[in-house]
Amino acid sequence: MDDHYCVVDEGVRTVSSNDTTTTPDNTPGKPPPDEPGDSSAALSALLRVLGAVERAGNKLPHPFWLFAILSAFLALISWGLATADVSAVDPAGDKTVAVRSLISVDGVRSMINDAITNYATFPPLGTILVVMLGVAVADRSGLLAAMLRAGVAKVPARWMTFALAFTAMVAHIASDAAYVALVPLGGLAFRAVGRSPLLGIVVAFVGVSAGYDASPLITPMDAVLSGLTTAAAHTVDPGYVVTPLSNYFFSLASSVVLAAVITFVTEKVLVKRVAALPPEPEEAEGEATGKATGDVELALAPEERRGLRRATVVLVGYLAVIVVAMIPTGSPLRGEGGSIVESPVLSGIAVVLGLLFALLGAVYGRAAGTVRGGRDIPDFMAQGMREMAPILVLFFAISQFLAYFKWTGVGQVLAIRGADLLKDLGVTGPVAFLGIVVVCTVINLAMTSGSAMWALVAPVFVPMLMLLHIPPEATQAVYRIADSCTNAITPMSAYFVMALGFLQRYRRSAGIGTLASLTLPLSVAMLVAWTLLFYVWWALGIPLGPGAPVR
Repeated sequence: MDDHYCVVDEGVRTVSSNDTTTTPDNTPGKPPPDEPGDSSAALSALLRVLGAVERAGNKLPHPFWLFAILSAFLALISWGLATADVSAVDPAGDKTVAVRSLISVDGVRSMINDAITNYATFPPLGTILVVMLGVAVADRSGLLAAMLRAGVAKVPARWMTFALAFTAMVAHIASDAAYVALVPLGGLAFRAVGRSPLLGIVVAFVGVSAGYDASPLITPMDAVLSGLTTAAAHTVDPGYVVTPLSNYFFSLASSVVLAAVITFVTEKVLVKRVAALPPEPEEAEGEATGKATGDVELALAPEERRGLRRATVVLVGYLAVIVVAMIPTGSPLRGEGGSIVESPVLSGIAVVLGLLFALLGAVYGRAAGTVRGGRDIPDFMAQGMREMAPILVLFFAISQFLAYFKWTGVGQVLAIRGADLLKDLGVTGPVAFLGIVVVCTVINLAMTSGSAMWALVAPVFVPMLMLLHIPPEATQAVYRIADSCTNAITPMSAYFVMALGFLQRYRRSAGIGTLASLTLPLSVAMLVAWTLLFYVWWALGIPLGPGAPVR
């Protein structure tokens, strides 16, 4: 896994996925000590399971090499299946699909000749780059950080938990930067209203991590997942397109429901858990001084408030212009026959969002003084693209693997045979959904990269369920649940270690068991509630997004 940067009391240091300690006085490779209260049988069992997951996960190669190895395995499998003349009849067109071998003249030529095309036409590539150009401006100008701070500033104490949890859902627009921006802010916000900063840190961390794929806004992850889903759907229907808005209605509702679940569990369970922890001198001293080392400032400066006001005006104006422009039936912003669902605004939502974030970031930056001239805008974009480099490298390996999967026909044959098996067993959509949730939730404990895991399982799940007349958008929505909830308890996440570092600012004896005992109830409750929400959504037949039916 890639290294991540974690802010702790001593400054900024690199945290790799192999790290299990955040304090300099601990022996490398050993977890920080836990309090005696964390030695219950249930927690001890949990820590043993998490330790086993960590050891197993650390043996996995970097995702780039993982997909390279999978491509090699695919070559061998395709050769064996092609030699055995394995095939399947596609029910969509009554055509026989036979497996083709990569270890053949045509296979080798395809791997060499199509490598650049496979990468350049990889569906998520252009979409995520265009969106991130705008997000980079909004981020570097300070707009996103100011939005997060404004979201919890001056909130009454009784609403603080929900406000912080929902702000975490909004923070997903900043991708992984949300962890660094919001987790320490959570501790400060809770202490500002006279509550334990430990609760604030946990609420912010769980909201960002366990609710990672839920947001009231369109996020970069929407662009990545929809592109991978589109590529997987092409196995059955080459013309099928899944847009970044395909799960928006469900994601919006999920963000509110998950914020409510976090609030309920925190107030009913975690408040008592934190109150039962024995006090520490360091904690008491920190509460008295009102500030811990490394805390961010919660209040907004006058120029930041001015920037947010102007950005809000521009946002309203931008949306109003689009709405007014789409009113005429002959508007160029409408699709064929005056369609809104198939309009350029929705099909080209990446461009619309990228331009919006760039515009808002520029307006905010001019007012706040973080953008001094036109040159700053492309500079911010360039900085954002540099941060995208690891993803672009990973996308190369993923794009080749998916292209091989499609060319060999292994994915299509597997999907057809799998769909036939499910039909013979009488497996329905709801049962298949539960299977996906269980399988992907377990995988997520070891493979915390959502895009990498979806690239691995989407080529099988999406076409297989399409043959059962289940839309790709529904399969993707189910995956989002499984990809999120266990992020807050897996030691494979570098941000779990980072959150522990923030926790130790206020409670130096806090260890892995402390954080796990606080995040586990939230993760389980969110997994159950989110899954039930999807089943209700499915039963009612509510569209998952614009032009995206659930069934």
